[in-house]
Amino acid sequence: MNTQLTADQIAFYQENGYIVLENFLTPDELERWRWATDESVAQRLEAVNPGLTNQSNPDAYFAQVFTQCLKLADTHAGMREIMFDPELGKVAATLAGVEGIRIWHDQALIKPPYGNPTAWHLDNPYWSFSSRDSISIWVALDDATLSNGCLYYAPGTQKTARDETVDIGKQLGGLFSVYPEWRAIDPVAGPCPAGSAVFHNGLTAHGAGANMTNKPRRAMTCAYMPDGSTFNGTKNILPKDYFESLTIGDALNDNTMNPLIWSRKSS
Repeated sequence: MNTQLTADQIAFYQENGYIVLENFLTPDELERWRWATDESVAQRLEAVNPGLTNQSNPDAYFAQVFTQCLKLADTHAGMREIMFDPELGKVAATLAGVEGIRIWHDQALIKPPYGNPTAWHLDNPYWSFSSRDSISIWVALDDATLSNGCLYYAPGTQKTARDETVDIGKQLGGLFSVYPEWRAIDPVAGPCPAGSAVFHNGLTAHGAGANMTNKPRRAMTCAYMPDGSTFNGTKNILPKDYFESLTIGDALNDNTMNPLIWSRKSS
């Protein structure tokens, strides 16, 4: 992996809330990520009780936005090895400017052929912690183009975002009814070749176009939580027993639930 960051790249991310890093994976690494994603997604969708997917009704609008499979590292050893790489945590922590990074959850996002667009949204308000420094990695397993549904960003929105978002539904611009002041911001497309990584802040407004092609557009992603984050009362992906054991303000530092993959103290 090309994990070396320049001062200009860090500054760009912190100003705009996202950055595209081309040639992030070597060709061999890209093939490994593709294999692990394809196999772990197939296993999940073929399970008797698949869970943590959005495919209970494959014909529903949201199911045709993308096939979503969460926490694949919990069920696939190859994906676990990829996601637990401390080098990924170091890049995320460096961009975010934090001292340590925990995994919130990994997820595959595969936009099907002729798939629906992904409505504008924020990520962090869905999660069980609130942080202006939350960050995600989105790795293109296929070329992400204007034709097949690459990401779009509204630069700088992480600076003024609140703990409010909208569901990813049929209203592409529904987020701008919550943040009308963002309508004046010119969106920026983020096309990138396969093997590139896009990092974005959990409060940066983003969406994706429709897939106008007859082939899927695959991406593997992971949401990261800064070490030291605390519970905000939202369940999200927390198991019922763990969720019910928490009180607002408790540290989310369970290494089974949210592994610490990089810390400046131990590097």
